[in-house]
Amino acid sequence: MTRIAGVWVAAAAVLLAAQVQPVYGQGCIVARSSSVASGPQTEGGYMAPGEWDVAIGYRHQYSFRHFVGDVEQKQRMQIGNQVMNKINLLNLNVTYQATQRFSFTVNAPLLMASRRSNNSPYTTTAQGLGDVIVTGQGWLWRPTREGSGNVSVGFGMMFPTGKDNTINNVDAFDGKGTRPVVLDYSIQPGSGGYGLTFQWQSFRNLTRATQMYLNAGYIATPQNTNSVVRSATAANNPLTMFNSISDQYLVQAGVAHALGRVRGLSLTFGPRWEGVPAKDLIGDSLGFRRPGYAVSLEPGLQYTRGTSLLTLSVGKAIHRDRTRSIPDRMTGGHGDAAFADYVWLASYSFRFGGRHPAPMQHDMSQASAKKAAVTAP
Repeated sequence: MTRIAGVWVAAAAVLLAAQVQPVYGQGCIVARSSSVASGPQTEGGYMAPGEWDVAIGYRHQYSFRHFVGDVEQKQRMQIGNQVMNKINLLNLNVTYQATQRFSFTVNAPLLMASRRSNNSPYTTTAQGLGDVIVTGQGWLWRPTREGSGNVSVGFGMMFPTGKDNTINNVDAFDGKGTRPVVLDYSIQPGSGGYGLTFQWQSFRNLTRATQMYLNAGYIATPQNTNSVVRSATAANNPLTMFNSISDQYLVQAGVAHALGRVRGLSLTFGPRWEGVPAKDLIGDSLGFRRPGYAVSLEPGLQYTRGTSLLTLSVGKAIHRDRTRSIPDRMTGGHGDAAFADYVWLASYSFRFGGRHPAPMQHDMSQASAKKAAVTAP
């Protein structure tokens, strides 16, 4: 196997091990995850015991297309009352490889977001730390250079470190002066509840320079609603007075291929499915939520040099669906939600320390796997 292919395969490893992160989704649904890539990368393949990996991820999206079910509500833009969400999210991931098979990760997101109706005189904004996640993960099979694939599973907990009751003082220019407004839950930094995280990362080497991957993450939230009254008008409806603390999920699959002519450069491509279910895995699902999902095609590239890795990708939505919430089903209604056309993702990661074995000839198995994606719905 060429040195270039060896570098690539290890770089592709980052694509294969996305850490579960707080909240996946799009636009009015939720979008608090940058899906930062982290984990074994560069020429070293699997992380060595005692090694650290630090990754900074960025996610941007602009949501403005409204959907009821999978039908776009084009009249919203024609009338001029569409809601526009802008999300900018930074994610810090720190991973420690405790043993050859097991590692621990802390993820801390920082959200900067805005929301405005096109016919509104004011814009609401939010900035702050999101919900922190601590995860432990391990490979099912002992990492070896002879292996052609592997599977990692992880479990963790999300903590409600982000504010779920951010308020802006706004002026609607109606002669009543400024007044406090509770921000929509789609741009609140936190969800208001604890969560249990489950993740899966897997890869299979197809050739010396091509790798297939499948990753999935799910955040289960046992709590029903938070304690923040959404608005004065919402207080009149006990079903949706409070925001629902909702589950989130992300699934990614695809193929990564090394470009032999450029050392350290590889291309990735595959589908991305992220969203919020109408019914939680654990507990009740009442309160106000906008369940739904988006399916995107996500081309990307990765460049590795030494112990550093840079990744860039963009997801183009090909299907969007705002499903019915539990209160919708109870009342016979069907709310809408705004989705983005594109999700822009980038990350930079580096690793250091560790007890490395003597250098070995690079092969596909050294480039095992570890990456992401989805948080987050």
